[in-house]
Amino acid sequence: MTTVDTNAARSSGGAGGNSLTYAIGLRCMRLALAAAAVIAAGYLMNNLFVWARDYPESWVMPISRYISAFFDWLGYKADFGLFTFRDLTRAVSQVLEWPLAFTEGLLVSGFGGVPLLPLPWVTVTLIFSLAGLLLGSWRLAAILLGCFTFLAVFGVWEPAMNTFSLVLVIVPFAALMGMAAGVVLAGAPRLERGLSPVLDVMQSTPHFAYLAPIVVLFGFGQVPALIATVIFAAPPMIRCTLVGLRSVSPELIECGRMAGCTKWQLLSKVRFPAAAATLLLGLNQVIMQTLAMVVIASLIGASGLGHDLLIALNSLKLGTALELGAAIVVLAVALDRLSLAASRYDPYKRGEQKRRRGILLFGVVLCAATVAAAPFADGLHLYPAAYTVTSAPFWDAVVIYVSDEWYDGLQAFKNFLLSYVLIPSRNALLWLPWPVVIALVAMTGYRIGGGKLAATVATLAAFPLITGFWVPTMITLYMIAMAVVVSILIGLPIGLLASRNERLSSFILLICDTLQTFPSFVYLIPVVMLFKVGDVAAITAVIAYATVPMIRYTNLGLRRVSAQTKEAAEAIGCTKRQLLWKVELPLALPEIMLGINQTIMMGLFMVAIAALVGTKDLGQQIARALSDGDTGRGLIAGLCIASLGITADRILRTWSRKRSEALGLTG
Repeated sequence: MTTVDTNAARSSGGAGGNSLTYAIGLRCMRLALAAAAVIAAGYLMNNLFVWARDYPESWVMPISRYISAFFDWLGYKADFGLFTFRDLTRAVSQVLEWPLAFTEGLLVSGFGGVPLLPLPWVTVTLIFSLAGLLLGSWRLAAILLGCFTFLAVFGVWEPAMNTFSLVLVIVPFAALMGMAAGVVLAGAPRLERGLSPVLDVMQSTPHFAYLAPIVVLFGFGQVPALIATVIFAAPPMIRCTLVGLRSVSPELIECGRMAGCTKWQLLSKVRFPAAAATLLLGLNQVIMQTLAMVVIASLIGASGLGHDLLIALNSLKLGTALELGAAIVVLAVALDRLSLAASRYDPYKRGEQKRRRGILLFGVVLCAATVAAAPFADGLHLYPAAYTVTSAPFWDAVVIYVSDEWYDGLQAFKNFLLSYVLIPSRNALLWLPWPVVIALVAMTGYRIGGGKLAATVATLAAFPLITGFWVPTMITLYMIAMAVVVSILIGLPIGLLASRNERLSSFILLICDTLQTFPSFVYLIPVVMLFKVGDVAAITAVIAYATVPMIRYTNLGLRRVSAQTKEAAEAIGCTKRQLLWKVELPLALPEIMLGINQTIMMGLFMVAIAALVGTKDLGQQIARALSDGDTGRGLIAGLCIASLGITADRILRTWSRKRSEALGLTG
């Protein structure tokens, strides 16, 4: 047990409940004094300096106009002599159309010139079920069988295969690009340090912001959606490749060198196999990011489930939208489970080779038989339309029932939140002068990480101001703050309960795994059903989407508190309440803060999507930029969201690391 652990236990036992009450009271008094100082400073600055209340328009840097002008020049006027940039983008599009046409022909449209039909639904279902059996177990095979059968039975096979055909092309491109970049950066530490902020920005910028520049350069359609998704999905693979290659032990690398390996052999025969588990987890992240982005890319013409879902939402056909959302979830669950099984697959497991060869041979014969028989047997090639089912009428009836029976109560609750919580909070944040806000951010950074962190976060906080996006950034901040507070209030007790019971923990984590496979679009459906459109609906969607990390990290942090520490605290007389508040929660606080960090990051992504249900934040700026073709505005609004995320990330990660060091939990 660490020294800090013993001191925490002693203080909890010796001081009793009064020390906790005194500490909380002292902290509340300090917070009240700080709030009073902020309000006084805000009042003085608002009344003394006009420029502090309203940032002068002449001080705004027209970066968004410059970016728009650059992309317009690049897309329509850039000429390199032998070819124009537009010729280059068309050539890239034509090259990418070939693999996309192949996967679409294989799964959806067939090959008319040959002629060949697409793979029968039975064959595709068998392929995935057998893959689950080979890589996992009968249980995984049954899950995959159920997922793909669901898509056929509910009549969404064709749009699902359109989406899947994009995924099949995007994932290899993104994974190979990410691995190649990761290998280069792993061998060039200086280059990695220089590009690390770029990766942070790419992973913090919401999906929407990637679409506007792609539309200007490549137009609308499947290929632009493919390019945007590859760019969005590659950074997680880069990070995982870096982590995986650096986790290979120096002794293993030295053994490879002593055996005479060349650099390429050392990479392909030693480092990649040793890092395979991490690389496959990166592939899983690429698949999930790809599926999320492909759904969003329906806004620029990507066909499939996302396109149909967007049409259903715009038409307020919520029953159909819910069914399509369920299909997206089912496809996400299937790909997630299969890729995770691949990351845990052991090809050298004793006694398994013969069984796997038998399954593979049987599967090849069975799939070939279904392909050969499909043109002659009704129902093998396409699932019979007469036997499809739909739950849309049921959900439409539920929407009508909710609207009729719950309308008054929900409207009263919504109006109460708007009148007494949300609008006052938003107005208070907008009332604060910008120098006070930036000074608060800088002071927080200085207290936690010193001058370097203070300068970094102050610069990030000033970025929306100098680019003219201060008001929508503050509205985004208010929405995220409201959502994160509620997510903490929900996630903390659920994570606490999960840490106390193994069965309950397994059940809760299973629900968390399922929720994390839901693409962000899906969360808009129930909130629109309940609250129509507006801030309440958007914040509710953010809460539903972003609470999972809070549950996970709270559970993880509390479980990592050693049994010896808890036994020592109990031995000196701690009650259960004292044990929780004075020992477990302080020791688990670094992980809990990382959970808050992840909640903020996921919330920022969801806020951008929630612009579709009527908000006035940065997400709306991105949506308007996309519809107007204003690349600069869309990119700057996306970077403003990224600046909020990176600011929170830097502060919370630094605090968590220093807290862990103080508690003796690192090393």
